[in-house]
Amino acid sequence: MTWFCCWMIALATYERGAAEATDWMKPPTWSGNYWGPAASRARSAGQLPPLPMTPAMARWGRWGRAVLREGDIVFRLGDARTLCGIFPLSRFIARATGSPFSHTGIVAIEEGSPVVYDCSSDGIQRQPFEVWMLDCVGPLGVKRLKPEYRRHIPGVIGYCREVFQQQVPFDSEFRLDDAALYCLELTEKAFRSQGLALSKPVRIGDWAHLNRYPLTTLATPHITGLMLGRPITLEQPVYLPGNQRQGVWASPMLETVFGPASNRMREAAFPQAVGLSLRGDLELAVFAADELRRSYSELPVRWICDLALHPKVRELLASRGPDARRAIRKNS
Repeated sequence: MTWFCCWMIALATYERGAAEATDWMKPPTWSGNYWGPAASRARSAGQLPPLPMTPAMARWGRWGRAVLREGDIVFRLGDARTLCGIFPLSRFIARATGSPFSHTGIVAIEEGSPVVYDCSSDGIQRQPFEVWMLDCVGPLGVKRLKPEYRRHIPGVIGYCREVFQQQVPFDSEFRLDDAALYCLELTEKAFRSQGLALSKPVRIGDWAHLNRYPLTTLATPHITGLMLGRPITLEQPVYLPGNQRQGVWASPMLETVFGPASNRMREAAFPQAVGLSLRGDLELAVFAADELRRSYSELPVRWICDLALHPKVRELLASRGPDARRAIRKNS
């Protein structure tokens, strides 16, 4: 029983269990936003390893250069999680709001290639499009301002670059003030800075499929109150990726460049079930159980890899050399 409790504490305090694909690219020696201004300068100076390029990333890079334009809004289903990686926050937001997407970013063309400005838990970030797509686990969508609004694009990109340099913090409470930003809020406020209100915030209690998650809905104010010190309630309005009926995707100022088939969007926008159902809560419970089981089996390997990569451990092993290691084994 003691051993089991120790493992559960380890799982609960192991922060990297909640990481997305791009988070695992960050070296153990780097602290802070790996996609922020400081990291960009360090990468340009050769102080960080060059970004890897897989065949899939190369294909997305070619696709992005052929399709994307300055000021485009890119949508994706992400894999952001909370509660040490066992609660699929991105999937929950997408399904509860009736959207194929959970996340947005704004495209800028820099040095001939598309980069994406968005916001993660580390703050405002700028990633090459092919890197940004590493965190996509579902549908991709692209929207573009209609021709009559495109004169505002330089101002939109200017806003993104300004908050990027300022490193405005992530808004974990999903408030609508300007002190901190979450991804949809960054997208919406970048366009609103130029007088373009793409969408209206939607009260959490009005999310299209929230009735499929009654237990999660009931627990959210209590859990967020404990975690954040301030509960997220059903009365709180938030910006949404949306669908054909509401959110940024439905904005009349935008035209579709690329996206899921219209019938899939329509099914997401208009729920078929009426009344409360525990189906969504049960799906979340199954997901959490699977993640706990996987994390339990992978945790020793994660610890060993992180320990082996830590610079102080490597220095210690190098300084001792083979003779010192033989002496240690002999004395033990």
